[in-house]
Amino acid sequence: MKYSIGVDIGTSGTKTVLFDQYGNKITSSTVEYPLHQPKNGYAEQDPNDWWSATVKTISDVVTNSAVAPCDIVGIGLSGQMHGLVMLDEDNKVIRPSIIWCDQRTGAECADIERLVGKERLIQITANPALTGFTASKIMWVKKHEPENYSRTRHILLPKDYVRFMLTGQYATEVSDASGMQLLDVPNRCWSDEVLQKLDIDKDLLGKVYESAQITGYVTKEAAQLTGLCQGTPVVGGAGDNAAAAVGMGVVRNGRTFTTVGTSGVVFAHTDDIVIDPKGRVHTFCCAVPNAWHIMGVTQAAGLSLRWLRDTVCTSEIAQAQQEDVDPYVIMDEEALTSPIGANKLLYLPYLMGERTPHLDPNARGCFVGLSAIHNRGDLIRSVMEGVAYSLKDCLGVFDEMDVAYNNMYLCGGGARSSVWRRMLADVFEVPCSRTLSDEGPALGVAILALVGAGVYDNVPDACDAIVKTKDTVENHQRNSADYKKYYNIYKELYGQLKPAFDALASL
Repeated sequence: MKYSIGVDIGTSGTKTVLFDQYGNKITSSTVEYPLHQPKNGYAEQDPNDWWSATVKTISDVVTNSAVAPCDIVGIGLSGQMHGLVMLDEDNKVIRPSIIWCDQRTGAECADIERLVGKERLIQITANPALTGFTASKIMWVKKHEPENYSRTRHILLPKDYVRFMLTGQYATEVSDASGMQLLDVPNRCWSDEVLQKLDIDKDLLGKVYESAQITGYVTKEAAQLTGLCQGTPVVGGAGDNAAAAVGMGVVRNGRTFTTVGTSGVVFAHTDDIVIDPKGRVHTFCCAVPNAWHIMGVTQAAGLSLRWLRDTVCTSEIAQAQQEDVDPYVIMDEEALTSPIGANKLLYLPYLMGERTPHLDPNARGCFVGLSAIHNRGDLIRSVMEGVAYSLKDCLGVFDEMDVAYNNMYLCGGGARSSVWRRMLADVFEVPCSRTLSDEGPALGVAILALVGAGVYDNVPDACDAIVKTKDTVENHQRNSADYKKYYNIYKELYGQLKPAFDALASL
């Protein structure tokens, strides 16, 4: 039997999972670490925390299993995208990493669009300038910390810093590099044009690999720290959503998945490069060679239901404590007491602004149609429906781009709700499934490691052998027709309310 390890370097912690060659989980370990916010809108982490967590979790899974270390044929890396790691000539971290959710770079995004040209930037990098992406962070350090920038010899992404510590190699791979805004996404290589116009030295960047390619091998020092065998291959891996796609078998045309976590993601695999000229969705290289993915984002998906739980559902929380269940179980039961349309109550889930299809930081959440007849069950159902409609909006952009989808896999905390699964199937008008494994990104990069090690010939074949469907909810046409009436009204509300959103933001 052969084995592989998936390491997922997330924002709240690093999770490492050991799998056998058939995708069965052997053991796992998680270590958490802090996020630092030195100013309002800032978000930073210490890359050494990621490395310490990686060492501890790999050591745990190697030690706590009966698997011989040299039977582990490969390691895959996933994790948070867009973070900026800067190393000096001695490979020491120069400053804390500015991570994906940092919002300090609005002026730098305007600079990037001015220097490259807004349309040209989308043509090359497949995305508009965004505060979350790495290029604007580099530009911020150049402007505000020139002494740090002058000391910089290498620029890496979070998972790629861990790769460097494991292998000594400065490398990245196409899916994560797509989120730097420095990659020529159609051609899967660094963009000389963008780098020249932004005055960023190409030599600062690592070599770009495909996700299942071997990028380096575990060094003697890293082997001593982790318990791995020296020389174990480390493959490119993937950014978190691209890795999750592999973990759910979304690696062929027509396959899609939706994540209902704090934020919501709708993700579609495509064999052909398709770019939205309006920049409403991300187009990134995916973990399958010569293929891409389209991704729309709802900023406050599960966050909307959590907000409602924490501010309104105190009795549900108390009941859940008495019954020793999750409060969301009680909230699901209450949602079922309300009909489709929540007794003519609509919710817009713009608690954190919005990304897709309305790139608008001023947008705000609201209930429309609220009356004295409504109760907590109606509020709960309308929030769940509003999130479903927002994700449906993302699919509307896919439709405009002729991106096909004929089924939908569901993951994230929201996928545990049978009410939300039924709702999404009916709103999306396609069957919605869950996979047997819920390890997502860690399984995805472990699969990539097995491909890199030659256990499987390619990523789709590996997914066919490993990824299994747990259950499927078929869509009901009558329910879909009822939801469509409310969705058509929902679609009109943003345009009608935008002047009010902007006016509130200006106060």
